[in-house]
Amino acid sequence: MSRLLFKLSPLIHKRSARSFSSSTTGPFLSLSVGAGPSSEGVSIGEVVLFDPAKEELLKLTDKAIPEEIISAKWIGASKGWSFYSDTQDRCVLMSDFLNPWASESKPKLLTLPPLNPLLSCQTDLIWNVAMSCCPDDDEDWVVGIKSLGDQLSFCRPRRDLRWTKFQTPFDYFPTSNLTYSKRDRKFHLPGPGGHHLLSYDLHFDKADQPEFHELKFRNFPESFKYDSELSELFPSSCRTERFVESPSGDERFLVKWYAKGCLAYSSKISYETQRFMVFREEETTEGRFMCYTDDIGDLCIFVSKSEAFCVPASSVPGLKPNSIYFVGFGVGIYDLTTRDVSSFNAPKGALNHIVNRYWFPPSSS
Repeated sequence: MSRLLFKLSPLIHKRSARSFSSSTTGPFLSLSVGAGPSSEGVSIGEVVLFDPAKEELLKLTDKAIPEEIISAKWIGASKGWSFYSDTQDRCVLMSDFLNPWASESKPKLLTLPPLNPLLSCQTDLIWNVAMSCCPDDDEDWVVGIKSLGDQLSFCRPRRDLRWTKFQTPFDYFPTSNLTYSKRDRKFHLPGPGGHHLLSYDLHFDKADQPEFHELKFRNFPESFKYDSELSELFPSSCRTERFVESPSGDERFLVKWYAKGCLAYSSKISYETQRFMVFREEETTEGRFMCYTDDIGDLCIFVSKSEAFCVPASSVPGLKPNSIYFVGFGVGIYDLTTRDVSSFNAPKGALNHIVNRYWFPPSSS
């Protein structure tokens, strides 16, 4: 327990901005981490990121990498922090070392308790991670982890060094993606197809059941309806959902991500993004509805294995408004107006083999 208490008291270091000409960087995609010899608990290496706005690589040299995470398994990312599982004691590690503005010499490293499974559940495979806020912003921050299957785990590190574990009340949330709503102060878990939503507040109690919402849809375009129904019939196609909130909290969207399977040279099915459908949440006198839209204005939505987020295109020169930036079923940009998928003009070969498929939101000094 002393180890946990020690690492849950992070030191606040002065951010270094020697390599950057502005006070804001990102959003960006993590590509590779090269670690050198370890000394005094850190390894000096190189971090390579991809900037989708400038469509160029960003190399962070002489970067301090906590030695604890070098041999750990990467399990998720949220709000600029990356999460890992210690292969020896199953503790959950989180660090900000991938943030370009993090301390070059002493990045923050926090250790959370071991993640143990409920009966009949498993935690060896983590589906995604979400946080209520960054640790620096609020001492009472909450970390949520969705395992592949029915288990949800929440931890409030400043108050309680243990996980509160839930089993989702239905069997059809195995690959649902956990997100946090700043407006509601709740974690949301959309069901397959996006027809249902589970909500967990920050005062989670094992005796409480999550709120269950049935989502009602409007303005579903006829041009999409037939194709979408067909795609769900074929085993070589798949679909996943994301619930995402605008930075201001004024708008919320349900994103349906469709991918088509193709047989690769290795005789395995490779999935490529086929289309996206976006539904904006609207309150009416008849109730709450998810209304189809192909116009999200100045916003860009970023979807990957990390927690989904929105960025105003006008805040980052080079970003394309009314678009979805994706990595997972391929990597590229989906234009909601034209319904076209385009690739990045990245350096040759840079995006061919992405191992850790995580977008990171913009960060500032």
